Amino acid sequence: MSAQLRLAGRTALVTGGSRGIGFGIAEAFVKEGADVMLAATNLQKLREAQERLAKAGTRVEIAEVDVSDRASCNGLVKRAIEKLGKLEILVNSAAIYIPRPFLEYAADDFDRVLKTNLYGPFHLSQAVLPHMLGLGWGRIINIASTAGKWASKNQSAYNVAKHGLVGLTRCVALETAGTGVTVNAICPGIVQTDLVDRFLQEHAEISHTTPDAIRQALLQRQSIGRFLDPSECGHLAVYLASPESDGMTGQSLLLDGGMLFV
Repeated sequence: MSAQLRLAGRTALVTGGSRGIGFGIAEAFVKEGADVMLAATNLQKLREAQERLAKAGTRVEIAEVDVSDRASCNGLVKRAIEKLGKLEILVNSAAIYIPRPFLEYAADDFDRVLKTNLYGPFHLSQAVLPHMLGLGWGRIINIASTAGKWASKNQSAYNVAKHGLVGLTRCVALETAGTGVTVNAICPGIVQTDLVDRFLQEHAEISHTTPDAIRQALLQRQSIGRFLDPSECGHLAVYLASPESDGMTGQSLLLDGGMLFV
């Protein structure tokens, strides 16, 4: 744990918390003293993440849930409040990724991406906001993407969902401004996770090349010369979850390693 413990006594729900960016954020939270509930679809991965985070000494709960389902989202928030005593921080990190050329997208696949990546945060935010407003303090942190800022080939569903999440962040922030509840988004670039490994493989197949060729092309666009680490998303999320960011709401912060688009 850090000497400051900037989140001591705080409680957080992190979706997609068993791995990748979600786990990186949850790990940063517990190191800063927060009690956390991790939510994801894979119970075994959740148990493994819980075991790793328990070493920090704060409370770590887990919940197996599919955030694309509204009733499940409502139940998740209720369970988090019951287990943690209150719920002050929501991190919407759960996401799926289905790359396709636009003309090859099946409507069902397009819908699946939106239900998880956009409607999940919508359902959870609606479920938790009355509680946060009652507390007079709260943080909603949406994990969007550079894909929510720019266009990309062969991933229109993902980009549409992330563009929508950036817009949702701004709109909800305006409606909650002045209540003690802030709503912000983090827009990571390429973060080294298992999702990126799958991204490289699937885009290589679409482009008829190799994963290494895709990786090298992406690295050439990284001004810092590397992909980001999930812990770096965690550091920014701690700031957004702490009182240090009281004056910041409605923002979508790029964390992209100086990504070049030329």
